[in-house]
Amino acid sequence: MTWRSTRYRMSYWTLVVPWCLHFLLWGIFCQVLWWKFRPFIKRATTKSIVLWIVPLSIIVSVLEEAIWVACQPQIPLGMHDRTYWHRLQYFLDSELLDNLIIFWVTFCLFRVILTYQSFRERESTAAQQLTQAQLRALRMQLNPHFLFNTMNSVSSLMRSDMEAADQVLEQLSSMLRITLDRGEQQLIPLTEEVEFIQLYLAIQKTRFRGTVHHYVAIEPEALDALVPTMILQPIVENAYVHGVAKTIGEAFIGIEAQSYEEQLRICVRNSGKGLALRSAAETAKERVGVANVKSRLELHYGNAHCFELKEFADGEVQAILLLPLQYPTRLTDQTVEYAYDDPGHYR
Repeated sequence: MTWRSTRYRMSYWTLVVPWCLHFLLWGIFCQVLWWKFRPFIKRATTKSIVLWIVPLSIIVSVLEEAIWVACQPQIPLGMHDRTYWHRLQYFLDSELLDNLIIFWVTFCLFRVILTYQSFRERESTAAQQLTQAQLRALRMQLNPHFLFNTMNSVSSLMRSDMEAADQVLEQLSSMLRITLDRGEQQLIPLTEEVEFIQLYLAIQKTRFRGTVHHYVAIEPEALDALVPTMILQPIVENAYVHGVAKTIGEAFIGIEAQSYEEQLRICVRNSGKGLALRSAAETAKERVGVANVKSRLELHYGNAHCFELKEFADGEVQAILLLPLQYPTRLTDQTVEYAYDDPGHYR
């Protein structure tokens, strides 16, 4: 191949290598610009562009050409004086404009990318804030609902057993303290949720005067799994109000949790009269708690969860939750089973 301006014969390989080196150097310079100057490029104003980016574009373009010329001493120029400075002057005259175009195209591309990222970050932040606001609203819906029902229990006990009413008030105080201590925390270990439910079960035991038997069994793999705060309380409350409370004689309620195919499976079981025999008023009341649970699960997990109610021939009802299995801390090495018929005893 002939270099027409100098009348030297050159191979294709001799021509391709300088071009590859040229774009390799620009790739390195662009990477350095992205690493070191990305925040400045993102927030640069017209004034800062004129004062800083314009001089920087000239410096980078000249520096790139200087390195390229130093790495390519074999390219002939057809001149008697072939010193480095003459060669650099020659290529700057012919390629400086091209280098400036490359720099400014890169700068504009970086600005577009960073602006788009900022837009997506703001969009994501807004979505997260909306989700948090919706979760807070749902929790605020739960707290007064739970408090109202518990205070009704205290009111009925005060007419028949002042000591039991005082005990329920102490337990209610502990539950409210736990709720306040959690603050804005949306996900907690299952063991902490069980501690909260333990107090609720103790209140119900006092109310039903030993006619209801409770148990909570958690497998080791599920002990530290994350669950939404107060996700079990409305389910257990529904089990009491619409199942256990309608049972003549002794009744039972059980809470089980285990890992199941990379998911956390939680089952709340209770005896009662089943779903089909419940009145329209009872069903409407139940929808408040169940709808709250479903809405919160949807906000936390999207489609990566399952919640269903199952009814059996003997009137037993099961509420089953399947949640993504998440571990914030290490698992313990033994199963914990709480026997609530004897508060404070673990078996």
